[in-house]
Amino acid sequence: MGRVKVNLTLDADVAETARTLGLNMSRLAEAAIAEAAKLERNRQWREENRTAISAYADEVAKEGLPLARYRSF
Repeated sequence: MGRVKVNLTLDADVAETARTLGLNMSRLAEAAIAEAAKLERNRQWREENRTAISAYADEVAKEGLPLARYRSF
């Protein structure tokens, strides 16, 4: 997939500092947005699967880990 142009509004001091330091604001914004999207996808997945995760945790607490008897450590 290619790149698209978007408009961002930044604090003037932040933008000036980034320019002064020679930072690529587009790449920094892209990386930050990608990380935020990853965190949000993970949060949503955990929320959508909360019941199953909780049920599995309860099962492990009651019965121990599956195949635990085969562990050599």
